[in-house]
Amino acid sequence: MAIFDRAIVRMLPAVPRPLVQKLSERYIAGPELKDARETVRRINAEGKLATVDVLGEEITNEDEAAAIVRAYQDVFADIEHCALDANVSVKLTALGLNLDYDVCRANLAVVVEDAASRGNFVRIDMEDSSTTDDALRLYRDLRERGRDNVGVVLQAMLRRTDDDIAALADLKPSVRLCKGIYVEPPELAYQDFEDVRASYVRALEALLDAGSYVGIATHDEWLLDEGRRLVAERGLSRDEYEFQMLLGVRPALGDELVREGHRLRIYVPFGRHWYAYSLRRLQENPKIAGYIAADTLGRLIGRNGT
Repeated sequence: MAIFDRAIVRMLPAVPRPLVQKLSERYIAGPELKDARETVRRINAEGKLATVDVLGEEITNEDEAAAIVRAYQDVFADIEHCALDANVSVKLTALGLNLDYDVCRANLAVVVEDAASRGNFVRIDMEDSSTTDDALRLYRDLRERGRDNVGVVLQAMLRRTDDDIAALADLKPSVRLCKGIYVEPPELAYQDFEDVRASYVRALEALLDAGSYVGIATHDEWLLDEGRRLVAERGLSRDEYEFQMLLGVRPALGDELVREGHRLRIYVPFGRHWYAYSLRRLQENPKIAGYIAADTLGRLIGRNGT
């Protein structure tokens, strides 16, 4: 299967852009804000929450980063105007982290302050391990300046995550806990599937025991069961945690969680940078490319067989 996944990734640059768009449309709301709005409305109607991500990792100058900030301000205004149940997730590279730390810091502050003025929330997303220190530094800086409407993401695959949880304990952070998808060297990240799972459960236990609000972000059925078990053992009410999933990925599992009475938040990316986002995500993790290809093929076969 790994050979198949890598073969799919090698073919991607030769795949016509419209076909890449067709393959990715299930996982990306679309290029415009109105696309995200309609997707969030549908998600809310299904009894689910949303977190909106403005795509824009290929930022090359400060004007482009400023445009992403304005796009987030438009998102907050739209959420408020349309009474949507949604918050946002931001990638620091989209706000200029690779250009200049202080530029990113200023842009992030604008986004968080705009969210606060509308009673909304910002999740600082994690990218590859080269950005982790800066992300955690920016998160702590905002919290120490009195901004409580901001959370962060931790990745179970990184060996440092146990230490990061301990270092953040005084803040009782709101954390999205995910496995992590970036290709990292063995000295920085667990490589074995079961080691990543074990790290995830260990991190979730530590966060819950520290009183953190946790977004249990996974499509792994075994980890979903562990999440259910851990919140039940602690007697947590449904507003003290949530599950999180990606748009278009294993929706039947998400529907099951909602039927059981859990809060479920769906990650909704949109924007004109959809093509770069699609290629980057697939190239970073060939397993995702193989999954999408197999999933798409399965849906096509199923459709033709009906």
